[in-house]
Amino acid sequence: MLIRIVRLTFAPEHVPAFLRIFQESEAQIRQMPGCHHLELWQDANDPHVYCTHSHWESAEVLNAYRRSALFGQVWPATKALFAAPPLAFSVQPAILPAAADT
Repeated sequence: MLIRIVRLTFAPEHVPAFLRIFQESEAQIRQMPGCHHLELWQDANDPHVYCTHSHWESAEVLNAYRRSALFGQVWPATKALFAAPPLAFSVQPAILPAAADT
């Protein structure tokens, strides 16, 4: 499982356009093969900052989405609204070795 968080910062006047883009594409993204979860979070301290939180089956599946026609529509439209470069984090749950019995 790959967990992806992307922090997006918008100019105040662009927030409604971003929310419209997200609302229009959310169901389609959720239906992409290997997408297990998608949420949008708003920063409690800055109403112009949002984070997408998604779970993907693997990095390969996420990359397939990023090559899709849907991403090719959503990303440029969203990117045009940014007030600052996005910050993206992809993490995988760590599998730690079992503790040795002592």
